[in-house]
Amino acid sequence: MTKGEVTQVKVHYKGKDEDFIIFVDDRDTYKKWQNDKSVPMAHFISAFKIFVTHKQGAQGQMDGASKSTLENEFGVTNEDEVIKKILESGSIQESEFPGRQGPKNDAQQGSIVTGQVAR
Repeated sequence: MTKGEVTQVKVHYKGKDEDFIIFVDDRDTYKKWQNDKSVPMAHFISAFKIFVTHKQGAQGQMDGASKSTLENEFGVTNEDEVIKKILESGSIQESEFPGRQGPKNDAQQGSIVTGQVAR
């Protein structure tokens, strides 16, 4: 894999006051889970953390969802229940980031001369 080349998969849930995001590691296992709930969520979720984007859709600045935000939107504060609801009702979003070419560390190209002091 070229450096920087990655596919990011997330599930977006549009609530009445906020937009919620869950990151998914394995899209295929997530698809299996949608039809077979015996598949453990730990097999495809990056982190059991719920993010909010402050009404900016699936993009924008992501912050961790507070207990009060979860209570207002879902009626519960149990994050596992909320994650399940988001995964069941949300829409999957995939983004591909292309690989990059070029030097790995610009500082190691010999442009720094030892012993010189800037005055």
